[in-house]
Amino acid sequence: MMSEPVNLSKALASFDQIYSPRIVARMNDYDVRIAHTLGEHVWHVHDDTDEFFLALDGQFDIALRDVDGGERTVSLRAGDVFVVPKGTQHKPSSPGGAILMFEPSGTSTTGDRHDGAIPDHVDSTTGHELR
Repeated sequence: MMSEPVNLSKALASFDQIYSPRIVARMNDYDVRIAHTLGEHVWHVHDDTDEFFLALDGQFDIALRDVDGGERTVSLRAGDVFVVPKGTQHKPSSPGGAILMFEPSGTSTTGDRHDGAIPDHVDSTTGHELR
């Protein structure tokens, strides 16, 4: 457990990798992660957990596929939140920004399954410690 408050602006300034989340807090069995965003992520799905997103800066888009193959995109701006329901295929993308995610510890950034190759700029991880 962290013994001091974490300033999110300072935490984001401490690294510059995109789609490479840092764990800023833990609560029960959940991680609070922050990440820089730019470009496209990969289509993926989390079978057993919802995924919470809060846009901290810029724009963050989430393409969603429903079970019949239809797609829609939600766009988040600073201060907007959105939850991707478990089992929903989704693909984040961004022209640039920063996000906060809240999800069970050990959840992979590329899901339980993903489509195609993982782009070089996407870090397939369960989060990195904030240093």
